[in-house]
Amino acid sequence: MGVGRDEDFSEYVAARWPSLVRSAVLLGCSPAEAEDLVQTALERCLLKWRKVQAADDRDAYVHRILINTFVSGRRRRWTGEKPTETLPEHTDIDHTAGIDDTDAVMRALDRLPSDQRTAVVLRYYAHLSEQQMATVLDVATGTVKSRLSRAVKALAQDPNLAELRGTR
Repeated sequence: MGVGRDEDFSEYVAARWPSLVRSAVLLGCSPAEAEDLVQTALERCLLKWRKVQAADDRDAYVHRILINTFVSGRRRRWTGEKPTETLPEHTDIDHTAGIDDTDAVMRALDRLPSDQRTAVVLRYYAHLSEQQMATVLDVATGTVKSRLSRAVKALAQDPNLAELRGTR
């Protein structure tokens, strides 16, 4: 491992970590699971860092690894509730601002099929172009467009998002 490669990887991780974690949350992970998922995906990226560096679009390449890691992890593991004996400590800080909106959006995303949900996350959160998404998902650009179209239509018709749209 050369110092230059390690520095390049470290700079990439520092710049992209929050965005990758948020993408994982939007794909359906809890915040803790999202951090684990991103760490696992980035470990895989580090092992192939020369390929990542040589990719035409580094972000698309990394998102593809993230999604593949997410999908393979969902196949193998149960992701339901995990009971604990103790509850996290409570603080006096009000963390409820925006929770209803976030809950409504997450529930709407949960109702989408996984291919449509992934398309929405990549396009509207990760801000990948349709061509980048086609590369990440290994599908034709037309497939990306149709998935996005169906997802946006479903979200537009979701009654739980009516208040956010101001059409209640």
